[in-house]
Amino acid sequence: MPTVYIKTFGCQMNDYDSGKMRAQLAADGFTPAEEPEDADLVIVNTCSIREKPEQKLHSFLGTVLPQKKVRPVTVAIAGCVAQVSGKELYAKYPKVDLVFGPDAVHRIREMVTESKVRRVLDVDFFGEDTYPFPTDVDPQSDGVAGFVTIQKGCDNKCTFCIVPATRGVEVSRPSGEVLDEVRQLVDRGVTEITLIGQNVNSYGLKATSAGKPEPTFAELLRLVHEVRGVEVIRYTTSHPRDMGEDVVACYRDLPKLADHLHLPVQSGSDRVLRRMKRFYTRDVYLDVVARLRAARPSLALTTDVIVGFPGETDAEFEETMTLLETVRFHGSFSFIFSPRPGTPALRLLDEAVPAGVALERLKRFQALQRTIQLEEHKKLVGETVAVLVDGASAHDEGVVCGRTSSFKTVNFPAVAGVERGRWVNVVVGTAYANTLRGAVG
Repeated sequence: MPTVYIKTFGCQMNDYDSGKMRAQLAADGFTPAEEPEDADLVIVNTCSIREKPEQKLHSFLGTVLPQKKVRPVTVAIAGCVAQVSGKELYAKYPKVDLVFGPDAVHRIREMVTESKVRRVLDVDFFGEDTYPFPTDVDPQSDGVAGFVTIQKGCDNKCTFCIVPATRGVEVSRPSGEVLDEVRQLVDRGVTEITLIGQNVNSYGLKATSAGKPEPTFAELLRLVHEVRGVEVIRYTTSHPRDMGEDVVACYRDLPKLADHLHLPVQSGSDRVLRRMKRFYTRDVYLDVVARLRAARPSLALTTDVIVGFPGETDAEFEETMTLLETVRFHGSFSFIFSPRPGTPALRLLDEAVPAGVALERLKRFQALQRTIQLEEHKKLVGETVAVLVDGASAHDEGVVCGRTSSFKTVNFPAVAGVERGRWVNVVVGTAYANTLRGAVG
């Protein structure tokens, strides 16, 4: 039987797209290969949010393409880098058989067949009313947690972001398809569902790909909450501007909604936020945080932060530091500004922050973040927390790993009867910056 190896660089959307490709290829008999050198078809699914994943793409191709000299292997470049730079990649790598963007994922079987007789390049976008969301479920979806996409694309115009160029305009997926996929995952033993999209809060505000009105995001959360077998609901990513009172109320009303929310802020400075075109202020963000915590006092917030955005002054960076101290995020993804091709922020590069200054700011931010995380974790020492078991630790023999509703990783010694997918009560004994350690109590 033919085999496929998919290497994924990037976010949950890329992981999800890889799963959809695996599912569709399974219909043609493809089974997963453990290593690329064992595969008949190798796909590298790429991310272009920052420069590093692009570099990984070229490095990966450097190890895979030489194999074509000794055996028949089909090589494909997929994902966001393929969407933005598809024509250039197609020309640069004549030995690559397929180059295609995210909108072509549903055509993977057709394109693989076509590549047997000619090279394939597909970086076209589908229209809002014709976009087909693949419905096949990843055959590897047999774990505790599963992702379900509810929209594609983004209509926001953040000056630093390349997503509109890689994923196209925002399109909401029909709610019936969303709920069907949730039920299929539950039937496979998945109990934790994460709804994913570029801006999930705006779900349903436009017509879906089926051209019909759909429920709002808050209403969709309530529908998923009613699905029998779902125990935890998460979602990502949210835009603070669209965090309406109806979604806030879900944290008051829906016990299955996780005690964790990733709410990107990007900067604590109003001037930087304006230049980023985020369309909210520091005070608006803090008001959203206050309303969320009033509805769910146990809510753990994480965020995204960009330091060194063009023109950011020392004083404006300090505003980001004081925002971190005020909100006390339980975690953050923080990066130095990375100029992406075709984004409006490129016009601001004459005000670029010197690399050394930006690096020093990042180090300061991350040091304070680690301090806050450790302080928050220490508050849990001696407490009993409910943990959803993921399985055996990848690093410590005889240790089990799991996550709380607030998305905190907890490690504890294995005991009889504690199995993957079960909830157990763990007494926290030791706190670290990134994890907790305890024992079943």
